[in-house]
Amino acid sequence: MEENSAREVVDALRQRGVNAQMAKPGVYQFGVRVALPDGREAIWDSDGAAGLEAQVLRNGVLVGFMPVIEGSETYDRDQVVDAIARTDYDKPVARSSPKPAPVTAPLPPEGGVFRRFIDGFRYR
Repeated sequence: MEENSAREVVDALRQRGVNAQMAKPGVYQFGVRVALPDGREAIWDSDGAAGLEAQVLRNGVLVGFMPVIEGSETYDRDQVVDAIARTDYDKPVARSSPKPAPVTAPLPPEGGVFRRFIDGFRYR
């Protein structure tokens, strides 16, 4: 996932009330980190593959995953946001929920007032 795409997806997820942050697992690698209520976290699309998939980690140890979503190579930003928000992480192999995710109160943007300082003024 490109840096600006990851930032847009994180912002859209936070508008839907999903606790998402940008994941930076390596040099020029970007993804979306979703904090789950039980202490786990899901890292979406940080490996540069074409399809949308996730790893579910607890304390840095792999405890589950979301396999590649069929047809996700052609998803636009809204479809990616919806797919991430609808994922059910209760089992080791996560799956997409058939019903839409409930929209909760929006979270503030990541970084707040100092966002452009933290990101080095790379965007407007």
